[in-house]
Amino acid sequence: MKGLEEIIRPKSLQTRLFLYGALFVSLLAILIGVLFYFTMTQGIEQQVGRRALNIAVTTADRPDVRQGFFEEDPTEVLQPIAETVRKQTGAEYVVIGNTEGIRYAHPVPDRIGKKMVGDDNERALLNGESYISEAVGSLGPALRGKTPVTDGEGNIIGVVSVGFLKTDLSSIFFDYIDNIAYIVLASILLGVAGSGLLSRSIKKELFGLEPAEIARHFTERSVLIESVREAIIMVNSEGDITMANSAARDVLALPEDEDLAGRPIQDVLPNTLLPRVMETGEKMLDRPMEIHGKKAVVNRIPIRVDGRIVGAVSSFRLQSDIDRLTEELSQVKQYTEALRAQTHEYHNFLYTISGLIQLNSLDEALSLIHEETEAHQSLISFVMERLQDPFLGGIVIGLFNRAKELKVQLVLDEDSAMGELPEHLEKSFFVSILGNLVTNAFEAVEKNPESARVVRIFILDNGSEILIEVEDSGPGITEEVEITLFRERISTKSGADRGYGLVTVANYVSELGGNLYYETGDLGGAMFIISIPKGG
Repeated sequence: MKGLEEIIRPKSLQTRLFLYGALFVSLLAILIGVLFYFTMTQGIEQQVGRRALNIAVTTADRPDVRQGFFEEDPTEVLQPIAETVRKQTGAEYVVIGNTEGIRYAHPVPDRIGKKMVGDDNERALLNGESYISEAVGSLGPALRGKTPVTDGEGNIIGVVSVGFLKTDLSSIFFDYIDNIAYIVLASILLGVAGSGLLSRSIKKELFGLEPAEIARHFTERSVLIESVREAIIMVNSEGDITMANSAARDVLALPEDEDLAGRPIQDVLPNTLLPRVMETGEKMLDRPMEIHGKKAVVNRIPIRVDGRIVGAVSSFRLQSDIDRLTEELSQVKQYTEALRAQTHEYHNFLYTISGLIQLNSLDEALSLIHEETEAHQSLISFVMERLQDPFLGGIVIGLFNRAKELKVQLVLDEDSAMGELPEHLEKSFFVSILGNLVTNAFEAVEKNPESARVVRIFILDNGSEILIEVEDSGPGITEEVEITLFRERISTKSGADRGYGLVTVANYVSELGGNLYYETGDLGGAMFIISIPKGG
């Protein structure tokens, strides 16, 4: 069984290329050799036939041959002439006969006076034609040249037939077969050697991979590229697109079924720098670029094969996507800060209780525990009563803990009333909107005296829309900043990761189909008002 498996197991690509190439060249060489042999034999036969005809015509035109027909014994005159011509030309026979086909001359004297064999004299004797025929004569199959003999007035008085036996031609053909065989064999050997070199070269070009491996790698690469959320475009050395994933079509606002392969990159991205990357061979990483009015971050890398640049690849993502990721990280940071503030407060609370117990002030410890418990339960009850959605309630409680740590008075307006958020509205957007606005408000009042640090939250579901108000007692927003407040990354605080909050809030409000307003509130600082229709 093992031997059978080895026989039927698919051969390697190099082996198959070698075998198919060698077999093809061998069959082609043999076919060419056979065709050459038959072409050569036909050519030789034509030459021999023309030679026989020329000899016959020349002999028939001799005056002594014509005169011989009028002698009392034509054979006595014509037989020596025919034998002389036969010996001089190398023909197998030269036969001369009268209009009845009776032989006057023949290489075999016993056959003189008998009728010529072959039944191919009619065209010469009746029509006066000179021609080449192939027939079986008295000496065997032969190529024969036949021509009429005429008298001085053009009357047909006889026929001359010059023949070369087919057996003699076959011996000539066999003399050439050896040479043809040597040529065919040499061609096969050269073809086999060339097939070996070609298969080895193709195997090297394919990095030693088999067709199944190439197909698998191609499929895996296609799936991998399509699964990447970054837009990817590849071009060849001429600057024509060879591959673009669906994310690239989305960024370029192109139909999903539009084929970009073969199109010049400048037609799709006029401001591309991929040609420069191929010229310089240098990478361009995290470079800003504008694509159809959208800001993007682009990476460009040349493609090298054996040290030669054969193309380039560009990957890019919209700046808005990166900002969104940054904002999501910011949300996680907000939750972490809220939990840290709550943990910090409880640590202080536990330290106080521990100290009171160590001082044996048990009544004071119990009183403090009751007060804290009542305050915490009161906060939770109030929030749960006003905000029944767990997402909003959770972020508000976390913000209360954060405000307590920052010594900020956070107020949930007593008129707030909010049930469960509709399922079709993305709840994480509401959490991000509220978290960003309140965090900005905390930062806006941080320079105020503790007694003047006030932030107010108002959330209301009036049946048709959801209203959110966040107001602070900070210095407010200047006119210069207000112009581009929701369109650019603007921040009055220092730090690299600043200015994302309000832009993100504006984007999320827009995606929820709502409106965002800004005005100066009753507390003297900024007040942001958000209106989101419940229909989405």
